[in-house]
Amino acid sequence: MELNTLDHVAFWVTERDAITDFVTQHLGMHVIDRQDNFTLVGSDALRGKLTLFDAEEPRDRGAFKHVALRVSSIEGPDRYELADGIEVRLVEAPTDVEYDLDHVALYTADPELTAEAYLDYGFSPATPKDGVARVEVGGAHVEFHQGDPGSTESPLLNHIAVLVDSADGHKRDAEELGIEVERVVDAANTYAIFLWGPDRVRIEYVEHKPTFSLT
Repeated sequence: MELNTLDHVAFWVTERDAITDFVTQHLGMHVIDRQDNFTLVGSDALRGKLTLFDAEEPRDRGAFKHVALRVSSIEGPDRYELADGIEVRLVEAPTDVEYDLDHVALYTADPELTAEAYLDYGFSPATPKDGVARVEVGGAHVEFHQGDPGSTESPLLNHIAVLVDSADGHKRDAEELGIEVERVVDAANTYAIFLWGPDRVRIEYVEHKPTFSLT
């Protein structure tokens, strides 16, 4: 089944408010939703977003390298180091929504093999860029860089989320392929299935309910 877009990238953080303040002041985002344990930020609720979950202690970098936002023009720094070690880069490219997600970059021991494995999760093949293996989803990408993703039980990266029309459909596909389903979450605005991906990166398949009301 097809994936629509790269919906959000989620992190475990100890400085949720500090990160929120920075991205809303410097990266064209606003608070889309705030709950007791997480804050959702982005420039548009229907496009790429960042989710910040509370963590009690600092997390290990693990597989995460950086996340990149797409802008039509860069007038200043093209990368930022946020609290908790989250690196955000800016990519200048045509876009109809400023500060939309462009890509998320991950460390992995075998980039080409990992990119191939992501095809089983519904991602589309993509031509490498500057020698970096990657896959595509709705015009955005997941990049795979040579490096050690580690085996931490406390990763900085909480999950990568892709927007789909039917989360249950992807759950059935995963079960047929023997991919481990981590959990199912039925929330107020969304319904989601979480799978364990390569290098124990969690991948969320999220669908918006007809009552979706975030802005």
